[in-house]
Amino acid sequence: MKVLPVGEDALLVEVSSGDEAQALHAELLRRRAEGSLSAREIVPAARTVLLDGLDRPRRVAAELTAAELPPAPPRARAVVELPVRYDGPDLADVAAHWGVPEREVARIHAGTEFRVAFCGFAPGFGYLTGLPPRYDVPRRATPRTAVPAGSVALAGPYTGVYPRSSPGGWQLIGTTDAVLWDHARVPAALLSPGTRVRFVPVEPVGQP
Repeated sequence: MKVLPVGEDALLVEVSSGDEAQALHAELLRRRAEGSLSAREIVPAARTVLLDGLDRPRRVAAELTAAELPPAPPRARAVVELPVRYDGPDLADVAAHWGVPEREVARIHAGTEFRVAFCGFAPGFGYLTGLPPRYDVPRRATPRTAVPAGSVALAGPYTGVYPRSSPGGWQLIGTTDAVLWDHARVPAALLSPGTRVRFVPVEPVGQP
């Protein structure tokens, strides 16, 4: 674990894996809830956690440096289910990369329980982990100028759902009608770090 100062009242904690970042994020949230940590924001990323608005950043840095990484957090009970049509324009390319038929991509993806590791890129966009490393896929060589809202996509070890239309280079394998970001909803984001997610397939699921 490496703790780096950021400005006057923030720290960036670097760890070696996404699992460690998730565990550290959960532990820091627990400490803030019990009152032993005062931080305005605690923001996880792929292998870092940012603590902003600290009263005594040097003291917190010393405590974190001396502490051992916490164990992985227990899984939340609730699971968010997202209906998905496996009809994405890159489904065939992903199937070829995995060496399986298109229907098998849908079966593997829908049979996986995901967890939101962190959020970013756009409001409501969660980076979901859960697929084994052998199913990592590269980004597209040429990004699209506009990816439709609701697109279910893969890139590297992550699955994501585009909450709104935007440019993007992820591999599109499906679509969902789920609303990922709604200003009128509390909270506005359907997905947040730590949320368990399953994709529930609806027809069509691709060609064999």
